[in-house]
Amino acid sequence: MKKFLSYVLMLTLSASLLLTGCRASPASEQTQDATELTFWTFNGLHEQFYAEMVKEWNKKYPKRKIKLNTVVYPYGQMHDNLSISLLAGKGVPDLADIELGRFSNFLKGSDIPLTDLTSLVEKERDKFVEARLTLYSKDEKLYGLGTHVGTTVMYYNMDILNKAGVDPDDIKTWEDYREAGKKVVKAVGKPMTTIETTDPNSFLPLLTQQGSGYFDQNGNLTLNNETNVRTLEFLKELIEKDKIAITTPGGNHHSEEYYGFMNQGGAASVLMPIWYMGRFLDYMPDLKGKIAIRPLPAFEEGGDRSAGMGGTATAIPKQAKHVDLAKDFLKFAKASKEGNIKLWTVLGFDPLRWDVWDSKELKKPNQYTKYFQNGSDIFSMLLDIKDEINPLYLHEDYAKTSDLVNKNVLYEALKTGSKTPKEALDKAAAEVKGP
Repeated sequence: MKKFLSYVLMLTLSASLLLTGCRASPASEQTQDATELTFWTFNGLHEQFYAEMVKEWNKKYPKRKIKLNTVVYPYGQMHDNLSISLLAGKGVPDLADIELGRFSNFLKGSDIPLTDLTSLVEKERDKFVEARLTLYSKDEKLYGLGTHVGTTVMYYNMDILNKAGVDPDDIKTWEDYREAGKKVVKAVGKPMTTIETTDPNSFLPLLTQQGSGYFDQNGNLTLNNETNVRTLEFLKELIEKDKIAITTPGGNHHSEEYYGFMNQGGAASVLMPIWYMGRFLDYMPDLKGKIAIRPLPAFEEGGDRSAGMGGTATAIPKQAKHVDLAKDFLKFAKASKEGNIKLWTVLGFDPLRWDVWDSKELKKPNQYTKYFQNGSDIFSMLLDIKDEINPLYLHEDYAKTSDLVNKNVLYEALKTGSKTPKEALDKAAAEVKGP
């Protein structure tokens, strides 16, 4: 009886959720004899990308035309709706975006509700940045195709660095970065950088640089291992001991408070993925022509100089109505050269396929190349560091672990100082493991 009531409740919730709080729009032109595919996302920009790819698909495959019905939900509601529809077996979309922090929720147990997409990349797998395929895989099966690599770099404000006599090309290691920061503070009186306390983008990239993370490839929790503790202590030292960093205004690098601070030349640099270029254009217009992009400092000479951060993968539920067509279309949209070029020209993202990074389409002048000092050479730099991106490993408890880091660990260790880095990480690890 309890199971029956739960099922009825689930269906009721499914119906109510699916009908409210969303924006639906056909992303492709009305076409006769077209097969309708439903796509759920929480990002309107992704709707633009897929609309473009449907047009290209229908030109190339006129006998297999698609009409893509896109539904844009709020972030939380979309993921909840997807979970409910999969459990109910009703109203399941043909394609769905799943954000990195939620993806592990759909990989629980042995009966994965998502379609195996390994075949979409197997013939040209060596042309992809492998770490970003591993990210959305379990037991060597691929369940989602990402939207970008998220190559993590350092954005330097050259006005500030020039006043301090600092050349970013001389910064090879984090120790070099620390010393450069001291010069900046002394000469200009501004911090070298800002460190997030409510998002992981200042912490997690440094872990992956060193081959660490929240979990290892065998699913073991590594959140409070020696490397992670030492890294969090390093960030704390930059703030409290060296006094070359401050905690990020607003808590993270997506807050209005931070945008205003940085737009006014508040700090000499910021560590973020390459997709953050768009945030500079949208929210920090006064920095146009002042920002130079460089690889991350390594922890030791010759060490890895980047990481792959953030991400959203498109998945195909096993219960989708048109699995085979959805797979073919997704391969065309995100695994083909044409599609990967569009990831840059439409969205401004670093494509999953590194073999398009030196294509003529990615070298053409655009808003990004004009904004950044070395904008025309961005992908030459990325090609140089593409093999220095280590994989992140998802686990059933990844979402829970990530939330604990973002909400508790960073805040307690770096903002309030109520716990040492080790204490904060140990506490979070204990919560993940449970009683």
